[in-house]
Amino acid sequence: MSKSTELRYMTGFGNEFASEAIAGALPVGQNSPQRVAHGLYAEQLSGSAFTAPRGQNRRSWLYRIRPAAMHGAFSLLGGADAKPRFHNDFGDGPVTPDQLRWDPLPLPTTPTDFVDGLYTVAGNGSPAAQQGVGIHLYAADRDMAGRFFHDADGELLLVPQLGRLRIATEMGVLEVEPQQIAVVPRGVRFRVELPDGPSRGYVLENFGAPLRLPELGPIGSNGLANPRDFETPVAAYEDVEGAFELVAKFQGHLWRADIGHSPLDVVGWHGNCAPYRYDLRRFNTIGSISFDHPDPSIFTVLTAPSDTPGTANVDFAIFPPRWLVAQHTFRPPWFHRNVASELMGLVHGAYDAKAEGFLPGGCSLHNCMTGHGPDAATFDKASNADLSRPDVVTDTMAFMFETRGVIRPAAQALEAAHRQRDYQQCWAGLRRNFTPPL
Repeated sequence: MSKSTELRYMTGFGNEFASEAIAGALPVGQNSPQRVAHGLYAEQLSGSAFTAPRGQNRRSWLYRIRPAAMHGAFSLLGGADAKPRFHNDFGDGPVTPDQLRWDPLPLPTTPTDFVDGLYTVAGNGSPAAQQGVGIHLYAADRDMAGRFFHDADGELLLVPQLGRLRIATEMGVLEVEPQQIAVVPRGVRFRVELPDGPSRGYVLENFGAPLRLPELGPIGSNGLANPRDFETPVAAYEDVEGAFELVAKFQGHLWRADIGHSPLDVVGWHGNCAPYRYDLRRFNTIGSISFDHPDPSIFTVLTAPSDTPGTANVDFAIFPPRWLVAQHTFRPPWFHRNVASELMGLVHGAYDAKAEGFLPGGCSLHNCMTGHGPDAATFDKASNADLSRPDVVTDTMAFMFETRGVIRPAAQALEAAHRQRDYQQCWAGLRRNFTPPL
């Protein structure tokens, strides 16, 4: 029996939710009574330390048909000699300070599900250190059939670029389309289906503190991503037995185990450690209406703080449609070098700082103190633009993963056929315009 009907959601970021697919599944007054209703098992999922401050504590109670402990022994997926494309091997040798850019990851030519279609581009830190990130792409063309996955190493942020994802999780079902995102907490089991067939996108694996909304500071109480626009699924369970596979990512390696039932068997749950989705088109962009640029931190959707105040383990920022009206100002992003490192992706349309070459599904990497900015064509156009008129940026959605640590490209990404080895030529047309006074 499967209990997953229409998709329904609860709203609010970080709320203490309560949801049950069968009335009376949730106990009243205590979390783990001697006997749970309907013969269910009580199980707690802890997404933070037990003693984390109340405002940062993440945990949920799950009332399920079978405990998560029930599965076969794990073994390395593909055996000891397997060389998966999805990993956390970012190398320990020199890291090039070059600007790097890639075309979209090619779609598969043989049947490939979401897990098999994951491809590591870069990262830093490690799951063992509980800091840093893994940055991955995915390209898949079939549903995960009889297969489930969880990542014990980090929280996953999924950014579809081509095709919808239907993500069936322990707490319910999320459906996300391009220009929406989904976040799956560390350790939550799920299955990905592809309603539109061949699909492609980006995945951030966050080894550090869970993602949260940034502080607004002088912006005040409104703006950027609003908590009420985040959606968490209602309970929907599967009561199915069979010969299934459970795939786990643990300490940078993929493991598999036999499991005789669907692990998506949670009949009711309550707490705040749960998957959620957000529509990037609802982001309330802040910008200058006089002159100069505010810092790009005004585009932050979610942040995972580090142990250094004001410095993130990773920020997720977006560059959506907006009006540029600043006067006496070079309106596109200026030339810059940052102490932070950034990997950019493009979900839809064109990015306003690049005239060509940066494609939806592609990505670029600019590491710590590596100079970057608009290409020659964009610089010339913006330098001569009529600033008496607004520049209305439409039909676009770019994003950035920005981290405090150097982002180390994986060997397979550096050697990939879809890497643009002539990327630096986009700045070759910048002329010497200096004219000192006579």
